[in-house]
Amino acid sequence: MATTCALCRRSIPDERLEDPGVVQTHHLRPEERATSPTVSLCRPCHDQVHALFTNAELRESFDTVAALRDADRLAGYLGWIRGTNKLDVSTRTSDHVRRER
Repeated sequence: MATTCALCRRSIPDERLEDPGVVQTHHLRPEERATSPTVSLCRPCHDQVHALFTNAELRESFDTVAALRDADRLAGYLGWIRGTNKLDVSTRTSDHVRRER
């Protein structure tokens, strides 16, 4: 049975699920792993979320899938990723996140 990414809503075919990293668990409240709700994200979405948002931002303002989907920073990415079947993409950490680390 195919898995669906909670963020981009793309269906990940069964044959791609053999790659153990293609679907990843995202903690909606980073650094609170013991109590954080989780969702399944495809690898590109998980990488993109962490490239665009600091853990503090994720905890404070983007701790639901709906909030992430509505985030201006993800709008262009989500529009693009929904039109492709790629599960291996290059992600660059934003200057904003790099400054905060």
